[in-house]
Amino acid sequence: MFHTLILALCLFTVLTLWRFYCTLPNAKTRAAGKSLSTETKSLAIFLGSGGHTSEAIALLSALDFNKYTPRTYLLSEGDHLSAEKAKELEAEKSSHTEQFAIITVPRARKVHQSLLSTPPTACRSLVTCISLITIKPIFVRSSSKGPFADVLLLNGPGTCLILCLAVYLNKFLGLHAPRIIYVESFARVKSLSLSGKLLRSLVDRFIVQWPDILADGRKGECRGWLV
Repeated sequence: MFHTLILALCLFTVLTLWRFYCTLPNAKTRAAGKSLSTETKSLAIFLGSGGHTSEAIALLSALDFNKYTPRTYLLSEGDHLSAEKAKELEAEKSSHTEQFAIITVPRARKVHQSLLSTPPTACRSLVTCISLITIKPIFVRSSSKGPFADVLLLNGPGTCLILCLAVYLNKFLGLHAPRIIYVESFARVKSLSLSGKLLRSLVDRFIVQWPDILADGRKGECRGWLV
């Protein structure tokens, strides 16, 4: 009986790892995404506060809002400044207030928070993101409410990893999952940020603004100065 349980556990682990491997981005899925680039897409953006928000707003200001609609702005708890910047951008580029939403998610790790106290806050953030990306699109269906988003734009910090994990739950379960685009900060000239190192192999497109970062020959594309 004990050996049967061990065998079943090993089989379950192998199948789980294989399923996870199958959900990782590859050249085929990236090419498929490019072929649909003329379609209107719903967009979700995480505004990470401070410089991260400023860079994300700069990226969004260059987009055609008629092509990327509706838009969902994801903010960390207490980040009122990012919320105001999102509203200002929408007022400048779009006259349709019903085409965007601002949603607050718990921080995965607060500034100067100790590592020992981080797991509970990270789990709380993950549960909220799963509810937003996985659960609500399943149980809340209406003519105006579809999947969470077609594209998820990230540029740091830590909560980006939590959002990515929630997206991968959808992929694992075979549910609609947004394509993830990560844009490394302009300030990262020679090396990647911690978020960049963690997300590099998980996202569909990994974009940097300085070529030296890609000297290792690994996944990524340099698009020059974007902000």
